[in-house]
Amino acid sequence: MDADDVATAVAELTRVLTPHIHLDWSVPAGTLDWSCRDTAAHVAHDLLAYAGQVAGAPRDAYLPMDLVVRPDAAVGEVLRVVAACGGLLVAALRAAPDGLRAWHFGPCDVGGFAALGVAEVLVHTHDVVAGLGVAWRPPEALAAGVVGRLVPGAPPGDPADVLLRHTGRVGAGGSWRWTVRP
Repeated sequence: MDADDVATAVAELTRVLTPHIHLDWSVPAGTLDWSCRDTAAHVAHDLLAYAGQVAGAPRDAYLPMDLVVRPDAAVGEVLRVVAACGGLLVAALRAAPDGLRAWHFGPCDVGGFAALGVAEVLVHTHDVVAGLGVAWRPPEALAAGVVGRLVPGAPPGDPADVLLRHTGRVGAGGSWRWTVRP
């Protein structure tokens, strides 16, 4: 996966969620304890964290930084923060030198960070639409890229279903983990 996949995923999140900013985003996002609004802010946080990891290339830990989305920010503003943080990850991925490795619970390459970013966007967009009562499925090509890169030995089937099952969004839940090493 690459920067273009991240840009496509963020554009999809924006396309799907923006028409619903008038709904009550204080409701839980799917099965999560977070609200829909907090889940969107979490996506922004993770995209920024991944961008920081790629740009800073730490080898043994996450950089000691956090994104704080002001509590008075309207939902539309939160979605703009998501788009901005997605843009920062896209820029960091495009600027990264060949062979770059940075920390994500071990060494992770640029393609791994791209897949992690896409995974966050897809899975949490699913959570938000579930909370808001909006019909949506992760796009097949993006879901296939995430599953192919982060879920070695994934079972066969529709990539969106596999992704949502793997992350406990549909079917039997359980503990799951991404495998980021190439």
